[in-house]
Amino acid sequence: MDIRDMKVFSAIAEEGNISNAAKRLNIAQPALSRQMKQLEEELGVQLFERGSRRIRLTEAGQLFRERAAQILALADATANEMSDFHSGLGGVISLGAVTTSGVALLPNLISRFYQLYPNVTFQLWEGDGFRVLELLNTGIIEVGIIRAPFDSELYESILLPPEPLAVAMKKNACYCGKREDSVKLSELAEQPLIIPLRWKEMFLDWCAKAGFTPKIICVSDSITLNILWTKQGLGMALVPKSTEDLFSDPSLRYKIIAEPSLATQTAIVWLRNRRLSASSRHFLDLLQKDIFQ
Repeated sequence: MDIRDMKVFSAIAEEGNISNAAKRLNIAQPALSRQMKQLEEELGVQLFERGSRRIRLTEAGQLFRERAAQILALADATANEMSDFHSGLGGVISLGAVTTSGVALLPNLISRFYQLYPNVTFQLWEGDGFRVLELLNTGIIEVGIIRAPFDSELYESILLPPEPLAVAMKKNACYCGKREDSVKLSELAEQPLIIPLRWKEMFLDWCAKAGFTPKIICVSDSITLNILWTKQGLGMALVPKSTEDLFSDPSLRYKIIAEPSLATQTAIVWLRNRRLSASSRHFLDLLQKDIFQ
């Protein structure tokens, strides 16, 4: 098994059809079929369920597709690092980001960086904080954009200013708090709540100090899904205040949590003792200038 096998397999998985993949790769269809058969024999598993028109991945095939994507991304990143070892004037910067932080931070930053380094391109992976750290740990990405907390012994970081936490609620369905724009933590005591997984323990601790046990109906690290569930009236979602800019909706109201005031921080992280590419170092330098100027 080699990189070429993985590229061929990935093309077939994307096309869902041997014939289309053969045209895309400019390889004869019988040769392509033999190559995949040999790969299955070498791995000792069946990767495809072959049908009359389309092929489907088996469970083993789905796992191999995920691993192949990671390995191919790592191979590309390594090649780019070698070709751009010193200058940082070209190559690819591989980033991972959680939805809210990535959308709020990256568009303007990448636009400005691209003006300075037009030959640098970006590869962006999106997921929850745990997924981003996994990609960072395996070397698929160089820089991650996540929400605190994280292990500061494993990662170096740049912390953005604190951002208030808020509760997203559907108007006239799941409404609480006497004030228009804020809510006391204690006012959430009997409300159905949707909590991000990485904040669960902290939130439970905050509520315990306020003298109550929260009614958590769902724990999820997908801000998008949490807001969609809120729109359905299933509960209230604990979110960063900037979520209101990303998911503005007339049916929703966002109230910051006050008394006590709760906050979160966006963190730009990278592995300690790992050499960053010159392009990534330039990217972090620009980010620091934006934050501290």
